[in-house]
Amino acid sequence: MTHTIHLGLDVGGTGSRWVACDEHGDVVTRGRTVGATGHVFNPAEKARLREVLSAIGKDLAEAGLSAGGVLAGLTGFGPAATADVNALLRDTLGVPEGSTVLVDDMSLAYAANFEPGEGHLVSAGTGSIGLHFGPEQVVRVGGRGILIDDAGSGSWIALRALDLIYRAHDHSGTFRDVSAVADRMFAIIGGTSWSDVRQFVYGSDRGKIGTLAVAVGDAAEEGDGLALGLLRDAALELAQLGLALSQRVGKRPIGFIGGVLTLHPVVGEGISSFLHNHEVRFLAADVPLAAARLHLDTDAARAWRQLLSVGWDPSEAV
Repeated sequence: MTHTIHLGLDVGGTGSRWVACDEHGDVVTRGRTVGATGHVFNPAEKARLREVLSAIGKDLAEAGLSAGGVLAGLTGFGPAATADVNALLRDTLGVPEGSTVLVDDMSLAYAANFEPGEGHLVSAGTGSIGLHFGPEQVVRVGGRGILIDDAGSGSWIALRALDLIYRAHDHSGTFRDVSAVADRMFAIIGGTSWSDVRQFVYGSDRGKIGTLAVAVGDAAEEGDGLALGLLRDAALELAQLGLALSQRVGKRPIGFIGGVLTLHPVVGEGISSFLHNHEVRFLAADVPLAAARLHLDTDAARAWRQLLSVGWDPSEAV
């Protein structure tokens, strides 16, 4: 016998998480699989997403479950991808027509942490972006990629660190004075030559570049001044995203999420210090669970489903 469940998906570039809930919002099962994106205009990315959804469908079938509805947040998703993603959901999960709500991952994260319009959300992961999502307006700040900004993000920290260690090398001919950061970065890169670094940086996407931020965090744990300074700078940049939203929309609680916050306590301390006149929250909502529970027949869930179903384009919310 097959049981029908509500499925919540949080699809990111490096990993995807899902939760199946019953009609009461209780967790039936959950899982994780490889990453994908909403860039289904790219055949390779479309194949990656199909792989993710097929794996989830297999897990559900083995558990005797079927998805009666899906609410999914996908990194890189925009309304133009709706038809293609819905087709994939039908093919892999057998989701009934009209039983899906598709949004970008940042909008889903906002819905997992706030009521509509309640606060401002800043995400500090591989990239950085701020979002206010309310009934009256949707405002985005930042999130324009590492070639323009993404200040405070993991990729930004990594590139700033590389810049500083090579400037030190230009003046002294060695990395001796910046060895705490340099040695850890070279260990991740897998070599110390400029050829190794050049291939790693210019031959990689921002996700791989962002992994170098871990080296900065590790050096900061050892008390290295360069690393601590970089992370304080990142905290200031992330705080600025919250301030920008407050100036655009009005003062609200400012929530922060993302892996950069876990690099070292100085990041959170810096954010709180820079925003001492604001209510700051460091959030850790269970995003796929929240997505699954947005199917429920409650006032809060209905309000979010209505807003998220509008199909706004995050790239145009500026």
